[in-house]
Amino acid sequence: MGFSHARTTHHFRLLSDGGAIEVTVNDPADTESRTMIQSHLSHIAGMFAEGNFQAPMLIHGMQPPGADVMTRLKSEITYRFEPLETGGRVRITTKNAEALDAIHAFLKFQIREHETGDPLRVGGAPPVPK
Repeated sequence: MGFSHARTTHHFRLLSDGGAIEVTVNDPADTESRTMIQSHLSHIAGMFAEGNFQAPMLIHGMQPPGADVMTRLKSEITYRFEPLETGGRVRITTKNAEALDAIHAFLKFQIREHETGDPLRVGGAPPVPK
């Protein structure tokens, strides 16, 4: 990823239209990590849009649940990188019910694997980027 997990915080959000992957710096003055986060998440959004889920597979040593369906239905899913003052977010959206189930399975796996403590249920919209 290029940035320290000790200096950053990950969150995975399940939303009614998809979800979000968020990474922020723990210290707002850590501009180096913020820049690396933004570069990484921008790259991830592009890879996922192409149906390429190699990065999560390498990190976890297995293909995360839902990734196969997300690859097959890539034209039904939008991945949008959003910079934040303290990091960044990849917003994942779809109107396809099968894709939505796959996105939620993928994000729930990430929540469990990264032990973020994020809710395993659909919540509200993510905060507006600053």
